[in-house]
Amino acid sequence: MIRLFTALEIPDEVAEKIAPLQHGLDGARWIERPDLHITLRFAGDIPNDVAEDFAAALDEIPVEPFEVELEGLGEFGGKRPHTLYAGVKPSEALAVLHARHESAARRAGLKPETRNYTPHVTIARLSRVETDAVYDFIRAHSPFAAPVFTVSHFTLFSARSSIGGGPYVAEHRYPTDIWGEDDD
Repeated sequence: MIRLFTALEIPDEVAEKIAPLQHGLDGARWIERPDLHITLRFAGDIPNDVAEDFAAALDEIPVEPFEVELEGLGEFGGKRPHTLYAGVKPSEALAVLHARHESAARRAGLKPETRNYTPHVTIARLSRVETDAVYDFIRAHSPFAAPVFTVSHFTLFSARSSIGGGPYVAEHRYPTDIWGEDDD
């Protein structure tokens, strides 16, 4: 069994905008720089043969470079926030890439994802943080924006079986294709 997910890695210039946010919230467990990412599809703990099928299906995904922009801060959990995140500005290219990852996961035999896709970068886990403190933190650091970046690849990561799962290991990077270019 191996725990896998696919994601977009966060470039340094964007991580540099996130880093100043990662303090001042007592009890938060801040995500380390190498583990910042935008999840495309969480596969979970899967048998090795299914993992191989998933990796092969990912290899067939066509994607051309596109831009991603982070904007805003938010939380998951509502009255009991458990995650603090930087939001990702919606884009058709990202939605298409996510849908292709979902399709690849299903072809590999994974169950369909039942949660709505909300692209984001987790910046902290909040198991012991007061709800009011989370909302005060979001207000104090808003508005938040980071430089636009171009996606040049997506990555298949493995994770430990634990809360938060990091550190993550990049198992394989899948480069984007530039459609319409001649191969000669």
